[in-house]
Amino acid sequence: MDRAQKAEFVAELKQTFSEVGVVVVTRNHGLTVAQSTQLRNKMRDAGAAYKVSKNKLAKIALDGTDYSSLGDLLTGPVGLATSIDPVAAAKVAVDFAKTNDKFEIVGGSMGATALDVEGVKALATLPSLDELRAKIVGLIVAPATKLATIAQAPAAQLARVLSAYAEKEAA
Repeated sequence: MDRAQKAEFVAELKQTFSEVGVVVVTRNHGLTVAQSTQLRNKMRDAGAAYKVSKNKLAKIALDGTDYSSLGDLLTGPVGLATSIDPVAAAKVAVDFAKTNDKFEIVGGSMGATALDVEGVKALATLPSLDELRAKIVGLIVAPATKLATIAQAPAAQLARVLSAYAEKEAA
């Protein structure tokens, strides 16, 4: 990488840090290309991203952001999982770490709040933003559905009574 490429990479990484809700730092000891591709695909499906970066460039990009506390975690071969949804990247990283012993979670950060390994695992157990939205919509729609059912019930009863009278008169 020449100097211009490094500057572009740092600017891109800094832009990513300004947009995301969570950064999870992982250590990958000998992941194969297939495993790394599988991880990236899972991240992409969940709305997250996974990047392997040179530690020095990542530390430069972290400087001046809410995630500057992550600089101490950047030692050895690390990768950065990021997502706008505070739960998505953590959930995928924790699930992948359960099935792959060469992949471990080092820590993370949710804005200015630093997370240790247990904090990232706890974050992964929370429902995602989409799940929370679905629950809220369900809570909002349920009373309206019940109200419509209650309002419709007397009319249905009246229709059944009239139908019964009509059948009785016809017979």
